[in-house]
Formats: sequence, structure tokens, C-alpha cells
Amino acid sequence: MGANLSGAAVEGDGVGLLLRPRLGDIPESCVALILARLNPPEICSLARLNRSFCSASSADFIWESKLPSDYKFIVEKVVFEDTSLKNLQKKQLYARLCRPNTFDGGTKEIWLDKNTGGVCLSISSKALTITGIDDRRYWSHISTEESRYPTVAYLQQTWWFEVDGELEFQFPAGTYSLFFRLQLGKSLKRLGRRVCNSEHIHGWDIKPVQFCLKTSDGQQAVYRCHLDSPGNWSLYHVGDFVVENSNALTRIKFSLTQIDCTHTKGGLCVDAALIYPSSVGKEVKSCW
Repeated sequence: MGANLSGAAVEGDGVGLLLRPRLGDIPESCVALILARLNPPEICSLARLNRSFCSASSADFIWESKLPSDYKFIVEKVVFEDTSLKNLQKKQLYARLCRPNTFDGGTKEIWLDKNTGGVCLSISSKALTITGIDDRRYWSHISTEESRYPTVAYLQQTWWFEVDGELEFQFPAGTYSLFFRLQLGKSLKRLGRRVCNSEHIHGWDIKPVQFCLKTSDGQQAVYRCHLDSPGNWSLYHVGDFVVENSNALTRIKFSLTQIDCTHTKGGLCVDAALIYPSSVGKEVKSCW
């Protein structure tokens, strides 16, 4: 009993409080091992706790585990023009790759999903093969502030509507979803307000358009639907594909067609094709 009273007295004098372990007393190496088990946003949140956590959060082994397995391919083959990337610490490299990185003359972009490190890709309309794109009676490239790119392809009218795309890339293993980003009508601003010019919209309610996806290892997907929601950008899910070998190049071909020549169609903006890890794609799609 005397010992208990003595301990209480010491604690009451404040000495006991000084002897208690604090968060900052955890060895930095132990903190780093804990952080390695968390996702990137959680790591960044805990890094603000104190100096020890902040220092531990910069360890290369933590962020190398968050980078995609093919990150060296991305750095060396895709964004090779920016040589400074090769000298960055892994944390800095992760942050840099989470921002959009253009390649192929600015017609494509690649970035990492900041929460998962998943590889995301965007392929602009100028990187797609569009039947009749050079004939200004039917198609034009119009400036926009509603895209990742300076322009989108705008269809005034055509009998034969066909958009094709192809990409060869070294994807990390996983399941991916491919989308087309489209809008019926042409967006513009009047008196500072966004409005939609719908004068050319016609023909999309007669027959559905067909979306197709094929991969070099034989995977296929086909989806048909009518285009709707004039004045709003929409993501149309073409299909999913699975990558099993992260060390091999995967070639994908995809298309968007409406080639029933019994009627014309027009008034459509084609922005880009987008590829997301399927888990990320579901979240993105739910936001539209």
C-alpha cells in the first residue's frame, strides 16, 4: 500500500508524466514499417503528427511499394523527356506521377490514382482514327475548357460514323475498364454562363451505337446503347480487360460506330478514351 501511495505522489508531482512513453519516442524505423502498411492518403495524414512520422514517411521503401510494378517503364518509355524524374526520391516520384503526364506529342496522358497507385490513361480525339475527320463539311476540332486537351472533335453530320483507337502498353497486372467520354451538343459560353448548342443533334435515337474492345490475347467486349443526355459529358463503358503478365506489352483495340446508312446523325463531341483500373473506374463512373 505504501508503494502505491508513493507512486501516486510521484505522479502527482509531474515526474511520472515525464517517464511515460510519448508518440515521438517510437523509433523511426518502426514508424516506417507501420506506414508501409497504409495507403498514400493515410501516410500523408500521419506524416503531420510530428517530426519522427514526417521523416519516416519519406522512406524510399514505403513509396516504392506504392508505385505500380511498371513504374520504371512509365518513367523511361513514356515521360522520358523529363529527365529530372530519374533523380527524384520515390515519394517525390509518386507525387509527380499522380499529376497528368502527357506523351505522344501531347495526345495522350498518364497518371496514377493517388489513393491506390493504379495506372490511368487518357487518349485524346486527335490520337483516335475518325472516319472523315479531315472533311470540314462533317467534322471539326473545336476549342474547349471542358477537357484535358485543348480541343475535342465535333461531328456536324455524317452517314458513316466510326471512331477507332489502338494502344500498346505495359500495364501492371489487374483488371481495367475502358470508357469513351462523349457529349451530345456543343458547349459554349454566353454572358459568362455555360449553354449547349443542340442544333446539329439528330439520329442517335434511331439506332444504337456500338462500342467494341479487343485485346492482343483474345479478350473481347461489345456494348450497344443509344446516346442521350444532351449538354452533359457522359462516360460510356466499353468493357473490361484483364492483364495477367505485368512484364509484357498488352495491345488493345477499341471502337465506337454507328454505320447504319439509312439515316444521318450529328451534333456529337468526342473528347477521349479513358482507361482506369476497374475499381477506380467504378468510382469515376459513379461521379458522372
